[in-house]
Amino acid sequence: MASPNLDFLPQLSVDAKPRMEGDIHGTNVVDSCRSDSDFYTLDEPVWETVKRDLQSVWIKLSCVVFPQSNQKLLRNWDLWGPLFICIFIALMLHSNSNSSAQPKFTEAFFIVWVGSFVVTLNIKLLGGTISVFQTLCILGYCLLPLAIDVLICKIASLSQGGTVSLLVRLLATISTVAWSQYAATTFLSSSYPERRKGLSLYPVWFFYVVVAWLILSYTHYSQ
Repeated sequence: MASPNLDFLPQLSVDAKPRMEGDIHGTNVVDSCRSDSDFYTLDEPVWETVKRDLQSVWIKLSCVVFPQSNQKLLRNWDLWGPLFICIFIALMLHSNSNSSAQPKFTEAFFIVWVGSFVVTLNIKLLGGTISVFQTLCILGYCLLPLAIDVLICKIASLSQGGTVSLLVRLLATISTVAWSQYAATTFLSSSYPERRKGLSLYPVWFFYVVVAWLILSYTHYSQ
C-alpha cells in the first residue's frame, strides 16, 4: 500500500534545545511597582515612612491653600491631615468652664466628623465616582481655612469684645468659608454627575457653614 501524501501540511520545526530566559526574581516588576506606588514601605526605616507621610500631608495642605484639581492626590488619600485639623479645631473650641453653652472637645470633634460622613454619604448616593475615604480626605483637608479662622477668632476674642473684634471675626469667617467651599468644589468637580451638581455641592456648603457658625458662636469674649 502506498503511503499517504502529506505535503499539504505545514512544515513544523521543533528546537531540540528549548530556550528559557528571564529573571525569576522579577526585580524589574518590583522596581516599577515601587516607583508607581507610595505605599510599599516594608523595607524602609520607620523615620523614612514618617517623613514621607508628613511630606504627603504637606503637599495636600498646599493644594488647599492654592486649590487645584489633582487626581493623583485623590488616589493617595490619607486621613492623618483631616484628623489633625479636626483635633485642632476641637481643641480651640473646647472650654474648661462649666457652662453648658460652651462646647466640649468631644462635642466639637463629633460634630465635625459626623458632618463629614453625612456629606460623604450624600455624594455617594448621588452617584459620586470617588470612594468614601477619598471624600472624607477632601472634606477634612478643606477644613484648613476654618482652622485658620478659629485661630484668628480666638486671638480677636482676647480683647473685651466690641465692634472691631466682631467685624474681624465675621470677615475672617466669611472669607474662610468661601475658601473652604472653593477648594472642596475644585477637588470634587470631576467626581459627581453634572446634572446633580447642585444637589452634591449644597451639603458641602452647608457643612462648612455649620462649622463656621460653631467657630463664630463659641469664640466670643468671655470673662
